[in-house]
Amino acid sequence: MSDITIRTLAPSETAAALPALADILSDCVEGGASVGFMSPYGPQDAMPYWESVAQAVKDETTVLIVAERDGDILGTVQLGIGTMPNQPHRADLKKLLVHRKARGLGLSRALMDAADVEATRHGRHILVLDTATGSPAEFIYEKLGWQRVGIIPQYALMPDGSYCGSTFFYKALTRS
Repeated sequence: MSDITIRTLAPSETAAALPALADILSDCVEGGASVGFMSPYGPQDAMPYWESVAQAVKDETTVLIVAERDGDILGTVQLGIGTMPNQPHRADLKKLLVHRKARGLGLSRALMDAADVEATRHGRHILVLDTATGSPAEFIYEKLGWQRVGIIPQYALMPDGSYCGSTFFYKALTRS
C-alpha cells in the first residue's frame, strides 16, 4: 500500500478525473456490482453520472475521495454532506468503488478511513449507507465496524435485471 495515495479531490481537479472515474464505475457495473446502473454500461454511459458528482463537489454537497497509484485512479468513495437542516450531524456514504484490477490491495479500507476523517472534518458523526445484500461489499462494511440495521428485500436490481435486497448500515464516529 505504500505506493497508494488517498486524497480528496478539489472541485478544480474533478473534471480531469472524470474519465478514470467513469472507467471504474463501468468496470464495477460490468463486474456485477449493484450500484444503481444496468448492464451493458460503458465508460461513456457513466460520464453524466460523474458530471453530476463533479457539480455536487463544486456545490460542496459531496466530498469525493480517490485512491491512486502512480497517478492512476483505482478507487473512489463519496461522502454526501448535503443533508436536510435537521441532519447536520449525518452524512451518506456513497459508491465505494474499486476497479477489479486493484482489488485486494486494501483500497476499500483506506478509502473508508479517509471518509471517516472527512466526515469528522465536516462535523458529521453518524454515517449511513446501503449495499446489495450478499455482496462482497456487505462483508467489507461489517469488517470495518459498520452496524447492520436491516434488510429490505427486492430493493434494487442487479446489473443483469435480477432483484436484490439492500442491507442498510450505520457507523457512529467518535465525537471530538
